[in-house]
Amino acid sequence: MVQLAQLAAAALLAASPATAHYYLHKLIVNGEQVGGEYEYVRRNTNEYRPSYSYDILESNDLRCNEGTHPNMGTKTYEVKAGDRIGVGVTSYNRVGNYIWHPGPGFFYMSRANTTADDYDGSGDWFKVWESGPIGDPRQDENWGTWHQETMEFELPESIPDGEYLLRAEHFAVHTNPIYPQACSTDFMCAQIRIVSGGTGTPGPLVRIPGLYKESDPGFQWTRYKVDDEYVMPGPAVWRG
Repeated sequence: MVQLAQLAAAALLAASPATAHYYLHKLIVNGEQVGGEYEYVRRNTNEYRPSYSYDILESNDLRCNEGTHPNMGTKTYEVKAGDRIGVGVTSYNRVGNYIWHPGPGFFYMSRANTTADDYDGSGDWFKVWESGPIGDPRQDENWGTWHQETMEFELPESIPDGEYLLRAEHFAVHTNPIYPQACSTDFMCAQIRIVSGGTGTPGPLVRIPGLYKESDPGFQWTRYKVDDEYVMPGPAVWRG
């Protein structure tokens, strides 16, 4: 019976990829989409497919996703410190444009030495927002990102002016023990220019790769385990 239940769960995970996967490829500023899809977000080559292998954790692709690179024609959008920014979600088949899977969401930022378009993300990064579970993480509806059409946060007033990569990320925690190698994560990078900022010092600072380890509790947890606690991966959030 246990084996049958595992196979059924695996079939459910494999079924209907068109309705289970999604893009984070639209820039949202103060509640409105600005520009078109991928206009201000770097276009990745693996499209809607999340990264499943733990190999991604040691790859430069963990910065902005597979196939992205500087000077690929992505525009940079100007925002002010204190603006509410984020990304919009589009499902693969354009039906039900929201985050289908339970799991945490994050935003990281990295300041470019010159321009965001010319930056490869090899410098320091800091976490500026996260959304985890409220209550029992084994219940889908207790995740703050579940069935949301956007992920958004307010830029700290004290963030320094400059051009940045804004990295949006969502983990899916619906994987099960039959796929122990799974670390389903979707992520994209937008390019923004911040003005009217302050003199804050963002931190803690991390490098990518190096942000996560396979052994991090946030990667090992699944809702099929008895553990009722989820430990958010990555550094603490810088709030300004």
